[in-house]
Amino acid sequence: MSELEAVRELARGALASLEASRKRIDDLNVYPVPDGDTGTNLTLTGRGIVEALDASTASDRAAIAHDLTRAALMSARGNSGVILSQIVRGAAEVLAGEIDAARALRGASDAAYRAVRRPVEGTMLTIVRELAEEAERRRGEPLLELLPALVRHGEEALARTPDQLDVLKAAGVVDAGGAGLLEIVRGISHVLRGEEIPVVPEETEELGVEAIHQELSEFRYCTVFVVEGDELDAAGLEAALDPLGDSLLVVGDRTALKVHVHTDDPGAALSAGVAAGTIDRVEIANMHRQTVEREERLAEELAKACEAVAVVAGAGNRRLFASLGAGRIIEGGQTMNPSTQELLEAIEASAAPEVVVLPNNSNVIMSAEQAARLASKPVRVVRTDSIPAGIAAMVAYDPSRSAEANVAEMHEALESLATGEVTVASRDAEIDGVQARKGSFLGLVDGRAIAADESFDAVAKAVLDSLLAEPRGVLTLLTGEQAPSLNGLEEYVRELQPEVEIEVQEGGQPHYPLLLSAE
Repeated sequence: MSELEAVRELARGALASLEASRKRIDDLNVYPVPDGDTGTNLTLTGRGIVEALDASTASDRAAIAHDLTRAALMSARGNSGVILSQIVRGAAEVLAGEIDAARALRGASDAAYRAVRRPVEGTMLTIVRELAEEAERRRGEPLLELLPALVRHGEEALARTPDQLDVLKAAGVVDAGGAGLLEIVRGISHVLRGEEIPVVPEETEELGVEAIHQELSEFRYCTVFVVEGDELDAAGLEAALDPLGDSLLVVGDRTALKVHVHTDDPGAALSAGVAAGTIDRVEIANMHRQTVEREERLAEELAKACEAVAVVAGAGNRRLFASLGAGRIIEGGQTMNPSTQELLEAIEASAAPEVVVLPNNSNVIMSAEQAARLASKPVRVVRTDSIPAGIAAMVAYDPSRSAEANVAEMHEALESLATGEVTVASRDAEIDGVQARKGSFLGLVDGRAIAADESFDAVAKAVLDSLLAEPRGVLTLLTGEQAPSLNGLEEYVRELQPEVEIEVQEGGQPHYPLLLSAE
C-alpha cells in the first residue's frame, strides 16, 4: 500500500468514527451556548478531507502532508473545524519528515493553541494537549500499543473536562469538541490495528445540474421538473426529450426522475413528462434574460472599489442583505457553517479589487479570517457575530469606498449597537448563571445569556428591557422560522420608549425565533 493510500485509509477511519458519533457529539454541545452543531461541523470537515485526499496525486510524504493540510483548512467548518484544521497542520508538518507520534501530537497541540486567541481549558485544546503529554510519557512504545493507550487516556481526560469548564459541569456533559477529537483518534487506532470501524450508511446526493451551465445554450429556457410514478422508463423519457433541446439530464430511479433540459418549448418537455408520470417541482428560467442580467451585474461589479461578502441564514435576511448591497451572500447558520474554501471562493469570485467579509456568526469568524489570509486580493474581516450586527454594518457600506474606509465606517456604526437573541435550548444547561431547560426559550444580549423561560414573551421582554435600558433611536426585530406573534412585544416597546422607531422584518433564520438590535 502506498503512503497516500495509507493516509486515505486513516482519514476514512477517522471520518467513520465521527459519522457514527455525530448526533451524540451534537447533543453534547453546550459551550458557549447549546447550539448542537459540533459533531456536524467536525463531520463535514472530515468529509472534505477525505474527498480531497481521494482526489490527490501526491507521490511523496511532503506532498501528502501539503495536500492533507490544505484539505483540512479548506474544508474547515465552524470553530471546531478550524481548530481541527490546525491540529492536522501541526501533526502533518512533523509527519512529513518522520513518523513520531509524540512529536506529531506536540506539534498538533502547539498549532491548535496558537490558533485560538483566548484558549479555554476543558475543550478540545485540552484533549490534544493531554494526548501529546501522554505520548511523550510513553515515548518508545510500539505504535500499535501506544494508540489504544492514547484512546484510554483521552477518555479519562475527556471525563475531566466538566471540572475545568463550569458550563459543562452545570449541564452534566463532557466537551463536544474534545469528544469529536477523541473519536478521530479512535478511528485511526481502529484502522492501524486492523479492527472493525463503525459502518455508516452512505448518503446519496441528487445529481446537480450547475456544471451544465458552463457553456451558453442556443435554447432559451432552462426547464427542470420531477416525474413520479411506479415503473418509470428513464431511457424512454430521455428519448422523447432529446429532440427538444440540449443539456439533457434524466436521473433517478423507477419511482422518481429528475429532468433538466434547455429548450425553446418547455411546454413540450412538460407534456413528455406528463405522458411518463406525474410531474412536480417545475422550474422554468429564461436563460437569455439571465445572461443580460448577468452582464449588467458584472458591469456594476467592475465599477465597485469594494464588495461585501456576507454569511447569512434565512431567506428574508438574505433578501435584506442583498437590498443593502451585499454582492456575495453565503448560506450559513448555527448548524451549517461555510468552510474556509467556500468563503475563499466567494472572495475570489468578486470582480471588485477589495473585499469586506461579514461572518455574522461567532462560529464563522475564524474561517473568515483564514480565507482572508489566503485570498489573492486585499480582504478585511469585520468581526460581526450576529445577523443584526451584520445589518448595522451593511447600512454603513458604500461600494465606491475602499475596504479600509468601509471597515472604519462599519466599526463606527457597531460601536453604538446592542444586539439580542431569543433561541431555544437544545438541552438542559446553565449558561452565564442562567439555567435553561431543553426546549425552553433562552435570551441573550451581546452574546451573554440573561434569561430563560418556557414563555417566549417573558424571555423576549427581558431582552428588550436590557436593550432599551438607555434611550435608543431604532429597534430592529428579525423574526425567525415559526416565530410567535410580536403584537404584544411591539406594545411593550412603546410603553418602554414611546419615541423609539420599530422596524420588523421577516428574517426566516432557523433556531432563533427572534433577533434584535438597538441603536
